[in-house]
Amino acid sequence: MKTTTPVVLVHGFWHGSWCWSLVGEHLAARGVASVAVDLDGHGLKSRSPRSRWHRPFDPSAFAAEPSPVAAITASSAAASLVEQLRRIGGGRPCLVVAHSMGGAVATAAAERAPELFAELMYVTAFAPVSGMPAAQYTTLPHNAGELVGSGLAADPASVGALRFDTGDDTRRRTVREAFYNGDVDEATAEAALSLLTPDAPAGIAAESITVTAERYGAIPHTYVVCTRDNAIRPDLQRLMVREIDAVSGTPTRVVELESSHSPFLSQPAALADAIQESHAAAHRREGARVAAV
Repeated sequence: MKTTTPVVLVHGFWHGSWCWSLVGEHLAARGVASVAVDLDGHGLKSRSPRSRWHRPFDPSAFAAEPSPVAAITASSAAASLVEQLRRIGGGRPCLVVAHSMGGAVATAAAERAPELFAELMYVTAFAPVSGMPAAQYTTLPHNAGELVGSGLAADPASVGALRFDTGDDTRRRTVREAFYNGDVDEATAEAALSLLTPDAPAGIAAESITVTAERYGAIPHTYVVCTRDNAIRPDLQRLMVREIDAVSGTPTRVVELESSHSPFLSQPAALADAIQESHAAAHRREGARVAAV
């Protein structure tokens, strides 16, 4: 990790560092070291509502219980991510690869500590650089046809979280179609559904993020567009690319995959290829910077 640019993999809502395991294998085979982290409220940092475990299960209680992760915001999650990047890279800039709502956290972290970012790669991710909260992007006409909203089991404004009940057959099918959309094999999709955290902090999606050309805009960006995505629709992904370009010093490199919302499961080798290309470019930039000093 000391001889090359560290790669840090950031998951989206409901997922955890586990979702990057296949990509990590492909990166290792290419000689690229990577570390997947858990965002606040997810993975080993997750907390479930107590009603999830009550037997008999009471759907109405589950839909009403305030979330134990309701206090988490984009700013607080970004502060944690910055500390993770500083620890992993030892203060050196990292290639940060962010998926879905992880993109909102990474965006805030990049503005907070641009010196820790060699590049920010979005993978069908939210890049709320216009000042509009990520949650508001989901309501735009560009996102027509998304399926995430219909899979929710509680009112986010009431419980403070976007809550899934994957034990409910109808909602489980909806969530599977939203995230894994027929191109993730059945066994892997079912395993992933079973690993999802029930509560994703609504405060991350609800917070407006301010970025500047001098800080966030000075970082190179790549965006991986997934053309079969039922969670963040392709038109919305392309809108966010245009908004990144409006504040960025260099055009966003765009890679397109014919994939669902989860290319880390459906096309891990192709996604690893895209990451490797960004990693090589980041390494060249770092070499040129050192040579110029």
